Amino acid sequence: MNFVEFIGGREGLRQNIWICAVFVLILASVTSASDYIGRLTMAKGTEGIIKNIRNNLFGHIQKLPYSWHIKNQTGDIIQRATSDVEVVRNFISTQLSEMFRTVMLVIISLILMFSMNVKLTLIVLIFIPVVILYSAIFYGILSKKFLVADEAEGELFTATQENLTGVRVVRAFGREKYEIDKFSEKNNKFSDLWVKLGYQLGYYWGIGDFVTGLLVMTIVITGSVYSVNNVITLGEFMAFVSYTAMIAWPLRSFGRILGELSKTKVSAERICEILREPEESDGSNSIEPSMNKDIEFKNVTFKYEGNVPVVDNVSFKIRAGETFGILGGTGSGKTTLMHLLNRLYDLPEGCGSITIGGVDIRDIKREHLRKNIGMVLQEPFLFSRSIKENISIVAPDTMLEDIRKVSSIAQVDDAIESFTKGYDTIVGERGVTLSGGQKQRVAIARMLLQNTPIMVFDDSLSAVDSETDAKIRAALKRGKKDTTVILISHRITTLMQADTILVLDNGQVSDIGTHEELISREGIYKNIFEVQMNLGDIDKAVSE
Repeated sequence: MNFVEFIGGREGLRQNIWICAVFVLILASVTSASDYIGRLTMAKGTEGIIKNIRNNLFGHIQKLPYSWHIKNQTGDIIQRATSDVEVVRNFISTQLSEMFRTVMLVIISLILMFSMNVKLTLIVLIFIPVVILYSAIFYGILSKKFLVADEAEGELFTATQENLTGVRVVRAFGREKYEIDKFSEKNNKFSDLWVKLGYQLGYYWGIGDFVTGLLVMTIVITGSVYSVNNVITLGEFMAFVSYTAMIAWPLRSFGRILGELSKTKVSAERICEILREPEESDGSNSIEPSMNKDIEFKNVTFKYEGNVPVVDNVSFKIRAGETFGILGGTGSGKTTLMHLLNRLYDLPEGCGSITIGGVDIRDIKREHLRKNIGMVLQEPFLFSRSIKENISIVAPDTMLEDIRKVSSIAQVDDAIESFTKGYDTIVGERGVTLSGGQKQRVAIARMLLQNTPIMVFDDSLSAVDSETDAKIRAALKRGKKDTTVILISHRITTLMQADTILVLDNGQVSDIGTHEELISREGIYKNIFEVQMNLGDIDKAVSE
């Protein structure tokens, strides 16, 4: 007994047409529910995959060496982490399911066609390798084109990012027209590449339409001949043409899917290029020793990409708890030494050693090392948050009283309290609402709150006046007696009270000693001292 007879037969259905209506309604409901479940499942699966990609990518970037960040442009990294990830998401959410649907539709249609007529089906099969062949050719061509276009988009992101972060320089020097022209040049390049890609895709899709149209025409002509000669019935001919049309559409869409696949391949490769970069890692025997010990540089030599060493055979010792000054011209290697101390760059084997308490820093866990070495750079970075959040970022649960204490040492508490919202004042992106000196002092307060046994001031007092400079150093001496303080500066007044002063010249040690010792003998330090004394800076500092 079949289903129709079970529900009353054809006569019963004619008399109770509502049964058909209910059946159609049930089918529509099942279809809608299936579509809903399918889309929901696909959305959850896709977003879950992409969320993991984003998290893994961002987490991996955080662990990449400082040298990698220096070599790669910020705009290009952002483009890979956003635009390229979005390309992958679109392919997974739409094209991947469409590809599966296309393959299944072709297989099912071919099975049905083989059951009807083998010869006609073989004609259809002849066209499929043709489609695959030209698709493979265009796939290789498009992949290269998409890579160039993606790199151009990265350059566009970089140009935009640099302009927005350097907006004050642009306005100050009246460089708006230059920036607009530079952006237009990169934008035109990017647009031209996509126009050329459009031509390539047009050729690709046009050939696909021609091949599939030729397939349908061949089947119609051959099927008509077979039908006239009674090889197949008219019904079989009509069915065969329908199945051929069903195959023709997915074959056309398959070409488009391969075009999207080539684009996705490029984006995925650019993402994987970052993920393949080796992370910073510690040795299996890395330790966490006490850091309040002597620091010693022994025959340290280091160079960047070029062949000329930035630091050449430098040796000196910093005793625990002392204030150590470093003086030198631009490019003399002052900052490089501190980057090596903090392992932002690793000192290569055979290029000397840096030890803390006799332990080579390469044997110390990076996280432990950096948590115990506080650094304030000449151009400190502040986040677009409140002043309180910027200072307490190293210890988020710190009470306001403790924040004010370190701010007082940094001589910035009064300036902060003068703002309408005090410590809740939003500093703006990159701290643009603060002066250069205020930003430096906020960064100093942030580092003081970290309360590390080693503190490095890398020309971080350059934007404050001599009086404030002296007050900060005096407050540091009172409040951080047991801390090793390293001062890098071009200003003699900042260094003259240091226990020991190192003078660098072209990456080599030119002299070392106390202020009194250095001014008693001829050399770079004495020359700079005399120049600054003539400018009145030294006299003012001495009188204070």
